[in-house]
Amino acid sequence: TFVIRSGRSSVFVNKANPRRNVLFIIADDLRTSLGCYGDVVVKSPNIDQLASHSYVFLNAYAQQAVCAPSRTSLLTSRRPDTTRLYDFKSYWRHHAGNYSTLPQYFKSHGYYTRSIGKVFHPGIASNHSDDYPYSWSVPAYHPASFAFEKKKVCRGADGQLHTNLLCAVEVCEQPMKTLPDIESTNEALSFLKSRINQDQPFFLAIGFHKPHIPFRIPKEFLSLYPLEHMSLAPDPDVPKQLPLVAYNPWTDIRLREDIQRLNLSFPFGPIPKDFQLKIRQHYFAAVSFLDAQVGRLLSALELMGLDQNTTVVFTSDHGWSLGEHGEWAKYSNFDIATRVPLLFYVPGLSDKNSKNDKKFQFIDVFGPAKTFTENMVELVDVFPTLAHFSGLNVPKPCPEVSFQVELCREGQNRANDLTHQEKKKNMERIAVSQYPRPSDSPQENSDLPDLRDIRVMGYSLRLWDYRYTLWLGFDPSTFQVNLSDIHAGELYLMDSDPGQDHNVYEQNLHTQGC
Repeated sequence: TFVIRSGRSSVFVNKANPRRNVLFIIADDLRTSLGCYGDVVVKSPNIDQLASHSYVFLNAYAQQAVCAPSRTSLLTSRRPDTTRLYDFKSYWRHHAGNYSTLPQYFKSHGYYTRSIGKVFHPGIASNHSDDYPYSWSVPAYHPASFAFEKKKVCRGADGQLHTNLLCAVEVCEQPMKTLPDIESTNEALSFLKSRINQDQPFFLAIGFHKPHIPFRIPKEFLSLYPLEHMSLAPDPDVPKQLPLVAYNPWTDIRLREDIQRLNLSFPFGPIPKDFQLKIRQHYFAAVSFLDAQVGRLLSALELMGLDQNTTVVFTSDHGWSLGEHGEWAKYSNFDIATRVPLLFYVPGLSDKNSKNDKKFQFIDVFGPAKTFTENMVELVDVFPTLAHFSGLNVPKPCPEVSFQVELCREGQNRANDLTHQEKKKNMERIAVSQYPRPSDSPQENSDLPDLRDIRVMGYSLRLWDYRYTLWLGFDPSTFQVNLSDIHAGELYLMDSDPGQDHNVYEQNLHTQGC
């Protein structure tokens, strides 16, 4: 046993029982459009390969479908009502409570923690420091080429440079001749190489920027998705029974030059069908570009001999609508915006049935899939579940009011969902998401209202057989919800309506008896 000095505290590490490293990968705006989640269009061979050796959570949900609140919630295991972050404009340690984070917890147990790319949401939401020095052993790395992400770097059909949504580029013609996710991958590879002969375990978090808009990606990835093979969303129209407060008017993509040239009406559009196909093409191409970076990372992990002593987590902060319900982007309570991929590769556990020395293992067709679970889980569950798989004590559950409690969890340890053979459906499992609105009808700030402008909060309960959402009055000065002030409701029956296109909330109200 020896002592590591880490900041203000000392931690004891037992070399006789070395702990696994952690590689934590988080994508930005990635829905479950992956082959391992049943998508037959998207090409994601590297992530699919990771899934084949991992525990796969098929029904994982974000707590709020927007970057900063979701990431803060995930990394603290506290819901948005506890972090009090619904926008991008406050730092939880100052605004809500001095909550410990996932990387901070590992750091306190002797891990060298490193952040590369977009892990915490940068800016005010992480104190302009990505929560350094609390969460990280050294200041976070951000790719320099990200400074050009919102600049005029997209060459249009007119030959001029624009700030377009669709931005497939020749990388060698870009400023710095690279792209942010390529830079982040290179930095992560350098870090992994530096840790090969180190005794101290590491917690490396890498946040990829894609498939977040703009779709600034190498143009060759478009060739994977010929336009003639693209199709519209299966439900491209705004549902007739959708309450106006539930609709997100996708204001962020309206700011891009190529969208502005379409001269769309606010708030419903619609976007011309030929342009919808191009958006879908570029999003899928961005996913494949992301997949290539993940593949570079994972193949290097194996080549360096780190794969058998490194737990890998892969997830996203939330999903992204591609025309479903007449919506684009995130900013809603629909599954397409809240459901995310969630994979746990745990050496010796999740991969025990995939020995490399046997190409053609016998697979019992009657046997259950050993590494998949359909039970509802939430991103707040990642912290306690990863602590468990890393051999650390799982933090205690939070009390009902936890603003003064530094270390606790509002999520659950979901390891038992995966390691117990029975793994039956838990019909009582619930995933909770929420979204704020400034009014009952779509406004310019409906997608991302400042805290002071929030007047309605939509709470969504996702169960096996239905999604139930209530839009309730909200007071931003007290953070209080008025349960008797119901602005609207949604109820979708998943067996008959998996796309959540037919809201039967009002119908259900009228048919209830005494």
